[in-house]
Amino acid sequence: MAKMITAPASLFPILNQPSGSPPVGIARMAVESTHTDDGHLIEFRTLKVRSVLNRSISKRMSWIAWAINPYRGCEFACRYCYARYTHEFMAPAPGQPQVAGQPDFHDPLTFERLIFLKQNAAWLLEQELRRHHPSDQIAIGTATDPWQPIERRARITRSLLEVFSRHSGYNIGIVTKSRLILRDIDLLQEIHRRNRLVVHITITTPDAGLARLLEPRAPRPDLRFETVRRLRQAGITTGILCSPLLPGITDTEEAIDRMASLASQANASFFAANPLFLKPCSRPTYLSFVREHFPHLVADYHRRFDHADFASKLYAQHLSSLVAKARERHGLNRRGRDEPEDIGNALEAPLLAPHRSTSTDPRPRNPEPQAAALRKPATPARMHTQQSLFA
Repeated sequence: MAKMITAPASLFPILNQPSGSPPVGIARMAVESTHTDDGHLIEFRTLKVRSVLNRSISKRMSWIAWAINPYRGCEFACRYCYARYTHEFMAPAPGQPQVAGQPDFHDPLTFERLIFLKQNAAWLLEQELRRHHPSDQIAIGTATDPWQPIERRARITRSLLEVFSRHSGYNIGIVTKSRLILRDIDLLQEIHRRNRLVVHITITTPDAGLARLLEPRAPRPDLRFETVRRLRQAGITTGILCSPLLPGITDTEEAIDRMASLASQANASFFAANPLFLKPCSRPTYLSFVREHFPHLVADYHRRFDHADFASKLYAQHLSSLVAKARERHGLNRRGRDEPEDIGNALEAPLLAPHRSTSTDPRPRNPEPQAAALRKPATPARMHTQQSLFA
């Protein structure tokens, strides 16, 4: 059992709360969530959300209008994960009372050990699509993996795909590390037939040992390459995100070339990569990984990230050049000629924290991270590493 509750629940919990206003918004939803299942060191709770289509308000990804994350929190426990901070939205705001028995949502590990399952997701999506313009871009999996292991039982992602399979004309992008996506090839083919669909499989390294350290509960890299191959055989536009590129570990010319070669062998529709960035929520977890497994790189990482979250411009341009050359060597620049042109950015790019919007859209929003992109069109140099979610 892996329940995160640290104190017994009272028969009258309101009596245990400090004086003041009760939690509101997503914090209130967290308090009202109910235990539904357990995994190894993981608790699963149901979450009564009001919406599954969340408006993308990122200035860096203005071309994506909406994002869908069927789950809140992710079992894969990737050391570099940029979305850990999203659980912090579930903590009471400053000045609001702390509810007895609730976990510490500011602890980065809570993101991978307390997973929320969004209730009635398919029904909500069906209602929301009635007010949704099909030309808008929809991204599935911007913060958490839609096919993480609990999906085998919960089947929330599949229920959402069933909704999309009954609609036409949408621009849909998917990002996942999971081979469980192959279970849903039947729906993906129907969606592909009626909509514009692009699948992105994230493969950070082909080294199974390194991948196990970086992404403890994600499928092996060879299984992900096979997933790309099978999705392509099914006629689905599918590419590889080799992201993030890790300084001193996976960012060498040899490593990038090997990844591009394997992407070509898997018949990937495209190949993209972006440098590592470390937000405050992911920095302690990732730097702990570096200290344990790559101690000789600790000083370099402190130099890079002690005063910055993102890679320097010169370093990013260097990686862009390496990726561009690898794509050219392995024919990946020509791979998509029989498919729509790649136009934009891979999902592993930096995210911006949500902020209040003046939108008059009637749907409620959840404060979840949205994928990042540039408001201006990408320059040719950036296009070498930045592929579209809708290639």
